[in-house]
Amino acid sequence: MSTTLEHTIIRDELADARAPWSAVVRAGDVLTMIDLHGNQAVDTLLYAAHDHSIRYSASATVTAQRNLFLTTGTVLRSDDSTPLMTIVADEVGNHDTVGGACSQESNTLRYGHHTKHQHACVENFLIEGAKWGLGKRDLVSNINFFMNVPVDPDGTLGIVDGLSAPGKSLSLRAETDTLVLVSNCPQINNPCNGFDPTAVRMVVTRS
Repeated sequence: MSTTLEHTIIRDELADARAPWSAVVRAGDVLTMIDLHGNQAVDTLLYAAHDHSIRYSASATVTAQRNLFLTTGTVLRSDDSTPLMTIVADEVGNHDTVGGACSQESNTLRYGHHTKHQHACVENFLIEGAKWGLGKRDLVSNINFFMNVPVDPDGTLGIVDGLSAPGKSLSLRAETDTLVLVSNCPQINNPCNGFDPTAVRMVVTRS
């Protein structure tokens, strides 16, 4: 743990390429995700640390802010509208909340049976979530930080090149003690990672 003039660094870790990561971020602390190499998707789930049944809800979040995309000022809410975290800084300006997480099954459906063996975000969530007593039934629609999923007027979704760049970051302030569960996406079949998954830096600070 180290200290600067403005804040104390509680954690400073890498979420390795294709790998999961998790931590409890205490109320008032700030988690900053740094896209070290650019164009990396970071799939994220949030749970109240004291009660994992209180978890991020895409529908509650989108409805409350009347915007499909996430950026500075977005409050990430549970299904009963409990604030879990707030985006307090964002150098990218647009993050996806509808594209979902890749899985071995969806890879097979979208990209062909030859991709069945490839590791995917659902598997990362299950591996890392097991450390906190979470299982498959605890997985919900996730956030895809740094991922660019435009929506056409007819409702068609696309996964296209990201808007991020090396060193770009976003910061999330915990409104309650929050378990943050991450899959640093291993997807290599679409442009969400520039077809080359890379590491992301995860820094937790306290004022």
